[in-house]
Amino acid sequence: MADRPPQPNSKKKKSRYTADRGVAGAYEGETMTRRGLMTGGALAAGGIATAAFGLPALGFAVGPLLENQEPEVWQDVGPESDFITDTYVPRVINIVAEIGESGKTTIYVRKALPEDKSPSDKPGVEPLPMVAISTRCAHLGCPVRYIQASKRFVCPCHGGIYDDQGAVGGGPPVRPLDRFYNRVRSGRVEIGDRFSLNNKLDRFKPRDPSQHLDGLWEYLYPSRPTT
Repeated sequence: MADRPPQPNSKKKKSRYTADRGVAGAYEGETMTRRGLMTGGALAAGGIATAAFGLPALGFAVGPLLENQEPEVWQDVGPESDFITDTYVPRVINIVAEIGESGKTTIYVRKALPEDKSPSDKPGVEPLPMVAISTRCAHLGCPVRYIQASKRFVCPCHGGIYDDQGAVGGGPPVRPLDRFYNRVRSGRVEIGDRFSLNNKLDRFKPRDPSQHLDGLWEYLYPSRPTT
């Protein structure tokens, strides 16, 4: 059989130069138009900006799931018999031991009632035996005080009012007062780490004052355990 003559290549290799490809506005010797360069640069800048906003939010949302939720330090605040359900007892604890006296704060403690149970408590987990409430206002951080006659926590700075559970009753605060994990060991009440609450009294890692915790807001603010 006679050899078949070589067939001409029907597909020509596309030139890398924009002028050869007939691109409008192209210059001799260039491989990318200025429009293509600007478009690529704008897309890259947009991707970097999106990552700059999106990655921290993702980290704030996923980070707490990977952290140990158990308190690391427990502080004795007195015998269990010192605390009753009818009123709060003030106690001083150290929340930042590294800075000495400046790291101390006053908290209010009373024996918990059935209605004090957090909705986010897991089934089968024993509820906290005490309600240990922070005196730091959830508006701007001013110290609140408990008024026994009205069973209210009151902030003297901007008029924030909280009920007996620390839930917002009026004024500018955006969420309830923070609380502390607690336990009873050998008849002694021990206070652990602080945690924050949303307006349904679900527990969250601690947040700074003025930071919301309801809806999507919980994903937009980082946990601040030492402030």
